[in-house]
Amino acid sequence: MRVIVTRPKREAQRWVLDLSEAGFEAMALPLIKVGPVEDAAEVVKAWQHLNDYVGVMFVSGNAVEHFFASKPHLAPEFSAQAAIKTRAWATGPGTAKALLREAVAPGLIDAPSATTSQFDSEALWRVIGGQVQPGDKVLIVRGGDAADRASAGKGAGREWFANSVTLAGGQADFVVAYQRYAPYFSSHERELAHQASMDGSTVWLFSSTEAVTNLRTWLPEHDWSQARAVATHPRIAAAVKRAGFGVVRESRPTLLDVASTLNSLGPGAP
Repeated sequence: MRVIVTRPKREAQRWVLDLSEAGFEAMALPLIKVGPVEDAAEVVKAWQHLNDYVGVMFVSGNAVEHFFASKPHLAPEFSAQAAIKTRAWATGPGTAKALLREAVAPGLIDAPSATTSQFDSEALWRVIGGQVQPGDKVLIVRGGDAADRASAGKGAGREWFANSVTLAGGQADFVVAYQRYAPYFSSHERELAHQASMDGSTVWLFSSTEAVTNLRTWLPEHDWSQARAVATHPRIAAAVKRAGFGVVRESRPTLLDVASTLNSLGPGAP
């Protein structure tokens, strides 16, 4: 079985390696390009006011990486020694690992349990909701693109989380730490996409609704009815189904669960 990983390049490469070690023929076809913001002034300002927030919610590992890349020299530290009160909130294990790589003290990180059914804003809120009291401020570190640059939240999970903060009597602020783009696709990649949609031995792995949108924009008239996909969240699965994929399976976004779901799509699977 061949698996096409659609995550941004760096994440896709890690997944290709892990899936290859698990026995799959994996290859990367990034449907989202990630880069730094043109002006990091708002990120720097957020760092300077870090102590104003009861918690900083990171939507992804990319959010962590780019937020810390713009950290000013004298900004507060997420360390036990600094006795900082601000918590670092991760939506899933990948984001939590990114925080650890940035030397955030483990005792300051909150994330959903590894056994939870999904890793998303709702699961994170069930863990940290009680930390938000009336009058508290929360910072949400997110990515942006050309379409939503002027929009505060833009994204079902982020908006839901911000609304939950508001309902708890708090205030949610947003900062864009990185930009997302639709990548340039070569003629070779176009041919790969066409072949992968029809050969019956390929499964697309989607971890973002934006990746699905970019694929549909790239190939607007393509027939995906023979294509198969695994999606790592119900919202993503719904987007893949709307794109017209013939077979769509949901999976938790862990290597073990994704591998198990891929195996369920082996020879003879409906």
